[in-house]
Amino acid sequence: MPWDYPQPFTQPAVPQAQDIDGLNHTNNAVYVQWCEKTAWAHSRALGLDLHDYHRLDRAMAIRRSAYDYLLPSVVGDALTLGTWLVDSDGKLTMERRFQLIRNHDQATVLRGHWELVCIELGSGKPRRMPEEFCRAYLPALATR
Repeated sequence: MPWDYPQPFTQPAVPQAQDIDGLNHTNNAVYVQWCEKTAWAHSRALGLDLHDYHRLDRAMAIRRSAYDYLLPSVVGDALTLGTWLVDSDGKLTMERRFQLIRNHDQATVLRGHWELVCIELGSGKPRRMPEEFCRAYLPALATR
């Protein structure tokens, strides 16, 4: 597939009838939900899950998100959603990218990105990433 970055973490997606809006294509909010589920699956694959976030009283929270909806998808379209961690200062911030590809023609349906900041769950205030985050996330940073 024509990925924007090498070696994406991928998840399959297929729009169902309940995902379709009044314009007869997949509702934009569904794509956002798929991105969130894929990001968590990627984090778990790297060794950090929600339990770890609570145990450490830290989380990578979305500070800013943006999505470019490039093409529609419809019921039954076989899609593949890829994600990467692409940047981090190793202290407080990270960036995650997404690309959704329609399998049959290899067309990119969506691109998205999140700017993430490490927060202390108890206060919601920005805090330095714990060593466990750095060990799991930093080696996974993609390069073009």
